[in-house]
Amino acid sequence: MTGATREQRGTGSGRFRRFLERLSSSEEDLRSAELREEAEDTGCTRIAECGDRDMVRVTGTLRTVTLRPRAGVPTLEAELFDGSAPLDVVWLGRRSIAGIEPGRKLIVWGRITTSHGRPAMFNPKYELRPLGQE
Repeated sequence: MTGATREQRGTGSGRFRRFLERLSSSEEDLRSAELREEAEDTGCTRIAECGDRDMVRVTGTLRTVTLRPRAGVPTLEAELFDGSAPLDVVWLGRRSIAGIEPGRKLIVWGRITTSHGRPAMFNPKYELRPLGQE
């Protein structure tokens, strides 16, 4: 075999390897990669790159939405995931918000803090992504 043939073979096997990796990746891994790309495309910061007390704008998909009272005050909590890390989004004094439901994409902006060892954002400004982009 000549050197050129080996290089061509190496290139082909690299493409084949990437193809096999994509086929063998779990659906969750592929979805996480899509969400990370979307965060870059919208100009938002990845959640994993956010520091405590930073003012940020992040985007992702709501995994869970829960009504959980805090000190007798109704509190709507949601977990936003952008493919890099989860973010707890908390609206104090709210029992529900129209459009805030699991599986919905949104952009939130505000100040990141740490609550119970996890990044959180309290009473953020938010923008629901159009349903056609889901």
